[in-house]
Amino acid sequence: MSKPVNVIVLAEGLTEHIFIKDLLAPEFGKKMVFLYPATIGGDVRFERVQHDIGAFLKQRPDAYVTTFIDYYGVKEWPGVDDVPQSATPAQIAQIVYEATRKQINALFSPNLRTDKRFIPYMTIHEFEALLFSDSVTLADELNQNQENIDAILTECVEPEAINKGPQTAPSKRLDRLSGGKFPKTTLGIGIARAIGIPKMREKCPLFNSWLEQLEALAHDDG
Repeated sequence: MSKPVNVIVLAEGLTEHIFIKDLLAPEFGKKMVFLYPATIGGDVRFERVQHDIGAFLKQRPDAYVTTFIDYYGVKEWPGVDDVPQSATPAQIAQIVYEATRKQINALFSPNLRTDKRFIPYMTIHEFEALLFSDSVTLADELNQNQENIDAILTECVEPEAINKGPQTAPSKRLDRLSGGKFPKTTLGIGIARAIGIPKMREKCPLFNSWLEQLEALAHDDG
């Protein structure tokens, strides 16, 4: 039997905030998992974010806390410097998440139960990677030839493997495909809505794994 649970989602910016509030929260509310985005802002560093994590854990003893930030461009974060250049998305996640959990558990009192109440997540390599989950929809929304989108996916294998190079990151590719600065807060959210969460979950295993963890909270007796 499901029980209602509250989850504070520390979102990197306005786009991520809207994505949580308008796309994920309504769907998860039906599953008794209530998501509440809180925007961190730019210059994402662990020293800053750890204070927000601790504050919400202390203020809301009934709530869980998770993160929704980009791996691309993150600075001074546990585990990031230990990631090999050739690491797969899954390897990146394992290294960074384990290091982040370890650091948070060491920083805060065991009474806060951070081992259970904190769930680290980063979009690898950026939020924009999720928009490559459906090449037909993305090409249609950008008025592009679908082959151009498929070529990127053939090169990188999957959306979450579209890398973090300064010219090849998901956001940089979308800039070129859209012929200018890609408006992710407006068009990006519109494309995400058109693609839908189920398709993103199908094509992005790390994103899906994060959502599965959140869904499981409604059935966690701990």
